[in-house]
Amino acid sequence: MLTAILTLCFNMVPFTMAAQDETIVFTPQWTAQAQFAGYYVAEAKGFYREAGVKVHIEHPTPTQPAMARLQHNQCQATTLQLCQALEIVDGGIPLVNILQTSMNNAMVIVSARNEDPLKQKGARVGIWSVGFGQLAICMSIMDHLNYEFVRFAQNVNLFVAGALDATLAMSYNEYYQLVQAGITVTDKNVYRFCDHGYNVQEDGVYMTRSYYEKHRNQAIRFAQASKRGWEYAAKHPDEALDIVMKYVDREKIGTNRVMQQLMLQEVLRLQVDRESKKREFRLRPDMVKRASHLMVQNRMLDREVTYQELIAK
Repeated sequence: MLTAILTLCFNMVPFTMAAQDETIVFTPQWTAQAQFAGYYVAEAKGFYREAGVKVHIEHPTPTQPAMARLQHNQCQATTLQLCQALEIVDGGIPLVNILQTSMNNAMVIVSARNEDPLKQKGARVGIWSVGFGQLAICMSIMDHLNYEFVRFAQNVNLFVAGALDATLAMSYNEYYQLVQAGITVTDKNVYRFCDHGYNVQEDGVYMTRSYYEKHRNQAIRFAQASKRGWEYAAKHPDEALDIVMKYVDREKIGTNRVMQQLMLQEVLRLQVDRESKKREFRLRPDMVKRASHLMVQNRMLDREVTYQELIAK
């Protein structure tokens, strides 16, 4: 439904109106990598320009994370996981989801010594210091595992060094870092949240509701051109990877082409809905309800945040 509305509105908005609007500064929630390939493609291929919207991609810094930039009007759009967005809205900052890219959850727990994560009660488990671990905390409580979460900044060094019993990982990122580091991963020592009742969507593009309501036409064009970028990346993954690596090199990110290729393949796979088998680009009401209920139940939210609060109107 949202895609259809966006398409209709996109075709109705005059090009000249959007062209007069101010530049959208877009800040992905992390440093340059294939997780954001569609936006890089949209910029590099001129899709934003063709849509009549001016977009400038600026990555976050350690002192200026993406959400802080959005709050301080240093950017107008950012990517957030659904659970993050729920926390922010519950905290009093209304947000609008203008484009949903993830249709499936990517989070996993990888255990050391080929242990089953569900049998590691009280285990020391690595978790990101910047967030993203809400579902893992819910799972630890609800399954009576009582994990001791140990925060890490951005890599798997603590786990590889043997300081942790297990670590959280994204199937498109840290999971492959562990593989490259020589860690054995099997069905026995990898717990995939999407297979255990926690298949909650992750990345979507968000704006503050106040900005969206003032720049609705511009936001619609930005969302449509971004969607076009992702569709192009799915059809031309090798070209998309070339574009990603240009951004990676420009930002001087310590990675490699093999890692980014694996990331792009997995991110694109996660964009295909399990039920429809299609790349839908929509926020699912049932997943919003599921995530909100879990987080209220485990005292991460003071109230349930509804689908209607998040969608563009």
